[in-house]
Amino acid sequence: MKTRWKPGQSGNPAGKPKGAGRFAALRESIAAHVPEIIEKLALQAKEGDGMAARLLLERVYPAMKSVEQAQSIELPKEGTLTDKGNAVLTAVAAGDLAPSQGAALIGAIGTLARVVEIDDLAARVAELEKSHANKH
Repeated sequence: MKTRWKPGQSGNPAGKPKGAGRFAALRESIAAHVPEIIEKLALQAKEGDGMAARLLLERVYPAMKSVEQAQSIELPKEGTLTDKGNAVLTAVAAGDLAPSQGAALIGAIGTLARVVEIDDLAARVAELEKSHANKH
């Protein structure tokens, strides 16, 4: 099949012209009214309209991000994974650890529990295979 363009060559190297999209005319018509729209929203927000206030604030001020300092706690070296999870929950309840950090640690402990479970199952299967091979 013969084409006008070589592979990797664009038929429109300059790209689509700015403002040529299907929403350009809509944006242009709205842009003319933006100052009045903002003024109206500001009045509504001042009168107690929570949705207007939220809309204005979300567009003007970026969402605040949590600025938690990394905290550390001492997990028990001995004991079960349940003991370690309880230590994390106790630290969160006492305010020694931020809830988001506690949630991350609990998630990590849960993942570790699944890894330990898989290791245990693999060891059991290997032992069963070994004992089955010895019988035959």
